[in-house]
Amino acid sequence: MKISAQHKADYGNWVSKWLVYVPGTLTLAFLALSWVSFFLYIPAVFFLVIFGYFAYAYYKFSPAGGDMQARLRDLVLKNLGWDGAGSVLDIGCGNGALAVKLAKKFPQARVVGIDYWGAEWGYSKEACENNVRLESLDGRCEFLKASASSLPFEDGYFEAVVSNFVFHEVRDAKDKRQVIKEAIRVLKPGGSFAFQDIFLYKRLYGEIDDLLVEIRSWGVGEVEFINTSEEDFIPGLLKLPFMLSSIGMIFGCK
Repeated sequence: MKISAQHKADYGNWVSKWLVYVPGTLTLAFLALSWVSFFLYIPAVFFLVIFGYFAYAYYKFSPAGGDMQARLRDLVLKNLGWDGAGSVLDIGCGNGALAVKLAKKFPQARVVGIDYWGAEWGYSKEACENNVRLESLDGRCEFLKASASSLPFEDGYFEAVVSNFVFHEVRDAKDKRQVIKEAIRVLKPGGSFAFQDIFLYKRLYGEIDDLLVEIRSWGVGEVEFINTSEEDFIPGLLKLPFMLSSIGMIFGCK
C-alpha cells in the first residue's frame, strides 16, 4: 500500500526552492523579452545555468535523488563514539531529521533538539513534533527554541552533543568558534561529540590545525578532524566552493 505524502516525515531540503524558482522565472522572462533584443539571450542563458545547477542540487539532496542529506547525517552518527546511555543534544535540529536518527539508533537515550527555526528555511518545532509522530517515536524527543550561541542548559548537562551543517549559520555569533565552545560547555566530562560544518572555510574557522589546538585548550581530551567533503557519494558538481567543498567533521570525547 502506497503511503500518501502527508503521512511521510518531511525533513526539508538544504537547497531552498527559491534558488530554483527565481532563476527559473528569470530565465523565462528574459527568453520572452529576447524578441526585443538578441542580447537578452545572454542573461537568459546565465539564469538558465543557475536554475539547472540548483535544480540538480535540490534533486540530489532529496530522497528521490539519493538523499545525500541523510547520508551526510549518517556520517555524524558514524563518528559519534557514544553508547546511547543518557541524553543527547542536537544543535540546529531543523525538522528533526538527525534527532529522529539518534532516537532510532539509541532507543534508551533521551534526545533533545534545539533550533531558532528561521522562516527562510521552512523548518519549525511543529514539523519536528509531527515527524516524530510519523516515525512512531512519541515521547522520545523534545524540541526547544534556542540559539546555538547561548544554550539554555547547565554546564555538563548532556552525555553527547551533535550538530550537522549548522554552526556557520548562527547569526548572533560573529566568531563561529565560540559556537563550538558553547556546544562543548554543555557536554559532560567524558561525553562524546560530533560536529559537521564548513570547518575548512578559513574565513570562519581559521586553519583547521589551529582550531583543533584551541578546542583542546577548552579541556577536551580527544578531538579529531576528517574531511567529509572527500566522501565518494558526493558528486563533483556539489564540491564547488559555495556548496560542499569545505565540509568536515570534528569529533571526539571531552
